[in-house]
Amino acid sequence: MAELQTLNQLGSALGAERDVPEAPVHVQKLDALGRAYATGKRKDAVARVWVTRGTGKIVVNEKDFAVYFARPVLQMTIRQPISVAGRENQYDIHATVSGGGLSGQAGALRHGISKALTYYEPELRSVLKKGGFLTRDSRTVERKKYGRAKARRSFQFSKR
Repeated sequence: MAELQTLNQLGSALGAERDVPEAPVHVQKLDALGRAYATGKRKDAVARVWVTRGTGKIVVNEKDFAVYFARPVLQMTIRQPISVAGRENQYDIHATVSGGGLSGQAGALRHGISKALTYYEPELRSVLKKGGFLTRDSRTVERKKYGRAKARRSFQFSKR
């Protein structure tokens, strides 16, 4: 093997020998009915989400989402990925949520909508990822320990 004199020669010699993995190509993932499906999770809540082309209607557990999530903060949370992507009134969303409380269910639904949008339109991935909508919030309730009142709280101590 010839002796290498410069760093450029070293780079070209190494580049020829090893295979550099390419960036993953994201493709559209639709089912037979033309829907994108994704699962979103938050705390103990799980949301199953289907996204189709439509007029912007959001249905959660067979109810309008404004009826199911009465608090405006939760409604805003659910609409966030759609508004950040600039796709208001373009997709119909059908979802079933279970487990946890309303706040966790809204977070799970937001996560599921974000994932389903990226499956329907892969070019939205960078926008939604930058907004932090594709990351699953892994914080959950800490388990209760034996000999304690709660996870960390001790029983009241008395010297008597």
